Amino acid sequence: MAEDSDLERTEPASERRLQQAREDGNVPRSRELATFAVTMTGVALLIAQGPALYRAVGDIAVGMLRFDNQKLKTPELAVEAFKSASIDMFMALLPFLGGLAIVALFTPLLIGGWNLTLKAIEPKFSKLNPASGIKRMFSVQALAEGGKAIMKSALIGGVATWVIWSERGELMGLVSQPLEQALGSMMGLIEHTFLIVVGAMLLLVAVDVPLQLWQYHKKLRMTKEELKQESKEQQGSPEVKGRIRQLQREAARRRMMQEIPGANVIVTNPTHYAVALKYSDDMRAPQVVAKGTLKLAERIIAAGSEHKIATMRAPSFARALYFHAELGADIPPKLFSAAAQVLAYIYQLKVYESQGGLAPVYPEKLEVPPELDPNNKQKAAARPADAH
Repeated sequence: MAEDSDLERTEPASERRLQQAREDGNVPRSRELATFAVTMTGVALLIAQGPALYRAVGDIAVGMLRFDNQKLKTPELAVEAFKSASIDMFMALLPFLGGLAIVALFTPLLIGGWNLTLKAIEPKFSKLNPASGIKRMFSVQALAEGGKAIMKSALIGGVATWVIWSERGELMGLVSQPLEQALGSMMGLIEHTFLIVVGAMLLLVAVDVPLQLWQYHKKLRMTKEELKQESKEQQGSPEVKGRIRQLQREAARRRMMQEIPGANVIVTNPTHYAVALKYSDDMRAPQVVAKGTLKLAERIIAAGSEHKIATMRAPSFARALYFHAELGADIPPKLFSAAAQVLAYIYQLKVYESQGGLAPVYPEKLEVPPELDPNNKQKAAARPADAH
């Protein structure tokens, strides 16, 4: 059954699946990369700091082995000397140990990245089941890891043995050298051996990193049914999506109706279309704050009447605004002239109603480009059929 399930998992993991895996503490990791990075750093630091580190540690060791009668007779002095030597030893090793710690800390960024989660350390009682433990011990992954460990040990051990064997003559000659010279030669041999071992480890890393990434993504692969189910959970069923869109439209309409009290004029068709226009001196151009057809148009007109907003019958201008102007945006430049005529008339009408004088002339013909009025397009399309 497990094999059949694996065969069905043919689809790459989705972003949600990968994110859930990270939240569970499941990220790709390469032990070989971490070991290689720390070992390479250690070798580099030994080469760079080796002589100074050797002298510092040697001096501290010699100082610790020197005892005088006063220290032997006074335990407090001996303890103090030991504490001082321990601090000196720590300070001498601090650059080396600090370098290793920094590399160990930042190596995960190369594959998988940092992933701080408590789920990875939560107790899982299923792991206490002996049957499950035995099954994990003999699983394909456990056997693969065991085989990889054996191959790694054989490779590194073989390389180290080969290097030592090839340098056996120099090793045998160390016994005839003075102590200082012999120690220097020994350090050189150790550095040489470690460099070759690090090179061998690099080969392991080149194989292990792609392998770990492949196994990780293979383990998270999904079936087509899982992808469909996840998509359904994220986006919802068609009924739910339709309900969400309906609620969004209703919310947008409520916001739109709330903008009507600030409009200067409502342009109508007179009943099929209604568009509320707003303009003030600090605006670049008039803007549409509400628009609608049929029942919504009636609601806009009623709201305008309630708030004493002037209503003006201009069919072609209303249609052009409805189809070519967006809510909350400047109207198209081609409609500036018609808007100026309407707003000027409304302004003159308010002055006349408040102060008297000459009544403004109603703009019978607004300058609306024919291509912006959908009725003109319908008439143009109908003419060839009528002629035929």
